[in-house]
Amino acid sequence: MFLNFLDALRAAGIAASMKEHLVLLEALDREVIRRTPEDFYYLSRAVYVKDEGLLDRFDQVFAKVFQGIATSFAPANADIPEEWLRAVAEKYLSPEEMEAIRSLGSWDEIMDTLKKRLAEQEGRHQGGNKWVGTGGTSPYGNSGYNPEGVRIGGESTHKRALKVWDQREFKNLDSTRELGTRNIKIALRRLRRFAREGAADELDIDATIDGTARQGWLDVVMRPERHNAVKLLLFLDVGGSMDPWVKLCEELFSAATTEFKNLEFFYFHNCPYEGVWKDNRRRFSERTPMWDVLHKFGHDYKLIFVGDASMSPYEITHPGGSVEHFNEESGAVWLHRMTTTYPAAVWLNPVRDEQWGYSQSVRIIRELMADRMYPLTLAGLDDAMRELTRKR
Repeated sequence: MFLNFLDALRAAGIAASMKEHLVLLEALDREVIRRTPEDFYYLSRAVYVKDEGLLDRFDQVFAKVFQGIATSFAPANADIPEEWLRAVAEKYLSPEEMEAIRSLGSWDEIMDTLKKRLAEQEGRHQGGNKWVGTGGTSPYGNSGYNPEGVRIGGESTHKRALKVWDQREFKNLDSTRELGTRNIKIALRRLRRFAREGAADELDIDATIDGTARQGWLDVVMRPERHNAVKLLLFLDVGGSMDPWVKLCEELFSAATTEFKNLEFFYFHNCPYEGVWKDNRRRFSERTPMWDVLHKFGHDYKLIFVGDASMSPYEITHPGGSVEHFNEESGAVWLHRMTTTYPAAVWLNPVRDEQWGYSQSVRIIRELMADRMYPLTLAGLDDAMRELTRKR
């Protein structure tokens, strides 16, 4: 039973074992859930998915295997508020379309009919004008045409559905996708080493209970608050080919400043040279010498470069190769100095890793980083944090 579901999960890269499959069957046999598509979805997801980065992938497999009404994740008696439908209609439908819907029936009639057909229908339906399914002109299903339809599963074809019941709540958690701020924070939390710093302003509950029990009166014990003791140097490539990645870099910067108390950041263009800067509006007038950075921040700092590494190879390999100024020493020299000073170093590249092989400069940077270049995806950032954690 459900072996095609198990095969589809494995094909999608979700490590679903036969043991987990038997656990699912045992749970169904013991009736630990109601016999509804929604409950089965949550049960199977809990059994098979062990990594939140695979939640969206699971949703896609579930929708593919259990097509049609099973992908709605909503029981037949689900309540869809009339106010919601009217608000959607007033926002998206023209007066002519509203009149057409009124001529075809009231809102109550449309939704009541949907509930009845969900209760009456047996099996999957393709085409036609009545049953819940795909194609055809029924108001219920997907890939067909009806001006007042309720899309259940599938993809929108005519953009006319009043309600979509195949939502993938975990779309932004796919480990192969670029990150949002929330997911970046989750990935960065792997790079944590807590220490208690500052004044004693946090109640130590265990010590307070122990002291009170020993002495016979209330003995309040305070302690310093815990902070992430990891120190981070963040170098962000700006301008030129990095312009399409501005939003993603802003999200990374926002997440990093939240997660790390000891964070220092600098900007560079294409490749780091003898000078970096803090303010892009004063990038030429207020630069920080790279030697100052190397001398000021200790070897215990973790080093992260963020950039697409896309440039002329001469900008990396030759003096004077920079497009902005005459650099007396090549970018490769400065990269070597930085990674030698800070052994825990990685390069995050927003370009998909399958495209790296087409760029000579990316290959050079990757070699200079000792292959410690990672794509700016959830999986890539997770791997980068593991690498930084190994280097102490």
